[in-house]
Amino acid sequence: MGKLPDLIIGDLKINPPIIQGAMGVRISLAGLASAVANQGGVGTIAAALIGGIKSHFSANEYESADIRELTAQIEKARTLTTGILAVNVMVAQTNYATLVEAAAREGIDIIFSGAGLAMSLPKFVEGTKVKICPIVSSGRAAEIICRNWVNKYDYLPDAIVVEGPLAGGHLGFSFKELENENTMPKLEDIVTEVIKVAEKYGNQRKRKIPVIAAGGIYDGKDIARMLELGASGVQMATRFACTYECDAAQEFKQAYINAKKEDITIIRSPVGMPGRAIQNGFLDKSERGEIKFDCPYQCLRTCTPSKSPYCIAQALVNAAEGNLENGFVFVGSNAYRVDKIVSVKDLMQELVDEAEANLS
Repeated sequence: MGKLPDLIIGDLKINPPIIQGAMGVRISLAGLASAVANQGGVGTIAAALIGGIKSHFSANEYESADIRELTAQIEKARTLTTGILAVNVMVAQTNYATLVEAAAREGIDIIFSGAGLAMSLPKFVEGTKVKICPIVSSGRAAEIICRNWVNKYDYLPDAIVVEGPLAGGHLGFSFKELENENTMPKLEDIVTEVIKVAEKYGNQRKRKIPVIAAGGIYDGKDIARMLELGASGVQMATRFACTYECDAAQEFKQAYINAKKEDITIIRSPVGMPGRAIQNGFLDKSERGEIKFDCPYQCLRTCTPSKSPYCIAQALVNAAEGNLENGFVFVGSNAYRVDKIVSVKDLMQELVDEAEANLS
């Protein structure tokens, strides 16, 4: 597609160099992922609690439901596209290892892994062709992962995603870092840090580790800026939420369209991390301690159900299904700029045209 550079991850050639970021729970599934892959980008299925919530399930039943549904979504996506598909598995997930192994077994092209340091990721894909890409929020995290993977597994990341503080959902930054937009870490600075780490380790093995910029990437101007900074590609999620092909309910997408800048807030998630979301009645009630719930399955290791104001898994499943009275919507910082639902094809063309126009 025109003059945008290819994003090369191992033997995969991606153009335009755009990765659709994972959105959970059950927002980016086979429908969205395959549509993005059909336009030359990377379509990503979010594995987080992909099997949904069933109060009568045992822990083992939750794990098997997640694996069944992840497998089904990958298989469905493969019937809809011959393009490049990825799965995102969060390190914090209780069934992290089994989901990574299931995705690799299904022959997924790429596994992205964040929400914690993906220290053991290479172990779970041994003997497969899957590309593995950690998601980091600092040069220090990239250094720790690269050093650990080399020393323990003789393996380097196939690519590294750098997620800045303007991303949606759970964030790899402290509340203090996020409380003031003027003083919070800048994506440009973190990308530059991580590129230095990638070059240091890549040079040792005489190969390039592509660095992918994420978090607050909204339009073609942002894409061009990141490519000129030295990033090999970008990851975007917010823009893909309001596409016809996005797997979420219409009410979920409408929440983006209705949101004003002042509605987007940083919340204290039950999993102990900051998260960016649209403030709504459900979150108001949770702040007043008015939500009662039982935890059917501790899906995230960092969650302490007895101290949580609500079940985040159930809230996000409800939101995906359009039940926003009992859930809320995670968004990136630019979600208020989204004003209509478009097709993935039209969105990708718009992004490419604008990026090409802004590349010097």
